[in-house]
Amino acid sequence: MEIKGAIFDMDGLMLDTEKLLVRFWRESAEEYGYNMTDENVFAIRSLSRKYSVPFLKGIFGEEFPFNEVRSRRISLMNEYIDNYGFEVKKGLFELLEYLKNNNYRIAVATATDRERAEIYLKKIDAYRYFDSVICGDMVKNGKPEPDIYLTASGELGFPAEECVAFEDSPNGIKSAYSAGCKVVMIPDLTQPDDDIIPLLSGVYESLDKAIEFFGKE
Repeated sequence: MEIKGAIFDMDGLMLDTEKLLVRFWRESAEEYGYNMTDENVFAIRSLSRKYSVPFLKGIFGEEFPFNEVRSRRISLMNEYIDNYGFEVKKGLFELLEYLKNNNYRIAVATATDRERAEIYLKKIDAYRYFDSVICGDMVKNGKPEPDIYLTASGELGFPAEECVAFEDSPNGIKSAYSAGCKVVMIPDLTQPDDDIIPLLSGVYESLDKAIEFFGKE
């Protein structure tokens, strides 16, 4: 089936912010007396609150103050980004230019809330490339459920099967795959494992390398 649309995750895919998520989840948890590991944070990347709350309480106990720790993490991370900014992932603009020049419609599907997603995308001058931006606070069920990719593909005007999704995390990959998208992984903090590999239509080391995917369609 011909690919007509491209849908991008944001954190860890376009923006090098996943390492900040790890840092500030851990720092926030430590302030509340909990020893959160990198692996704990890896597991909740792009994961909706519906799943991340019981996951962390399963590790740290029912008394784990998820809302307080998360709010502190957001505050710490936003303060850091406001002061120091963040890096753009390699090849982002090469891929976006290729897609625009070849008349693909492009959307964002991010777990980040609408206000902060727009700030981030405008900060790096990428917002102008996207025909639609769908955020975690705009859908009923977040990743790994398919809602956000079904909404994004609908906004582009195509069935999900005619869209390719670019993702870096397992939860995002599961969301895109279950929606029906072709899924391309650009690994960030973790590499694809045996559970994820069967869901992928391609794996590339950077976004510019993923232009090759369109030559295979």
